[in-house]
Amino acid sequence: MTPKKVRALFARFAQANPNPTTELEYRTPYQLLVAVILSAQATDKSVNLATRELFKAAGTPQKMAQLGEAGLTPYISRIGLYKSKAKNVAAMTRILLEQHGGKVPSDRAALEALPGVGRKTANVVLNTIFGEPTIAVDTHVFRLANRSRLAPGKDVREVEEKLLKAIPAEYLHNAHHWLILHGRYVCKALKPECPHCLINDLCEWPEKTAG
Repeated sequence: MTPKKVRALFARFAQANPNPTTELEYRTPYQLLVAVILSAQATDKSVNLATRELFKAAGTPQKMAQLGEAGLTPYISRIGLYKSKAKNVAAMTRILLEQHGGKVPSDRAALEALPGVGRKTANVVLNTIFGEPTIAVDTHVFRLANRSRLAPGKDVREVEEKLLKAIPAEYLHNAHHWLILHGRYVCKALKPECPHCLINDLCEWPEKTAG
């Protein structure tokens, strides 16, 4: 995709949705970090259903530490991989309290050192909480980037690096939110809604669906 097309694509996203954000529900950086850890291989909807009750009981690192892994597990038992996620959240919380004064670090290395936090999770936190121009490449972003030829790549890291190079600086902060939302609701895996797509004429996918 040419730089001119890329700029036009993000200009349309910006006009349609000037202030995009995550669909995960949270009130503090700690709650967002917990929610993102829980969202791996799960829908935001299922995570929000769980965290609404969980955060009432344990919305701070101190209260989560008191709840512990065993106390946390029932709140998230309907989320995929809940046992390993409960273990990671409990361990992550302990480290936050012991090493970071209960505060979410703004440093990538410190974030990625936490249990349950990989590059994608760190990118979401760095972007949403600390305003860094990072791109969290999930399944929706990966699919959209490859289909449209915006940033084709064999793996998530390649797609992330290509997106960072291709996207104009003024759009970088909001880019991953626009891409996630578009991939989730329009450029869907099985039934993409090409006739209703905001960027249909810019997209270079040869298999667009008809109306």
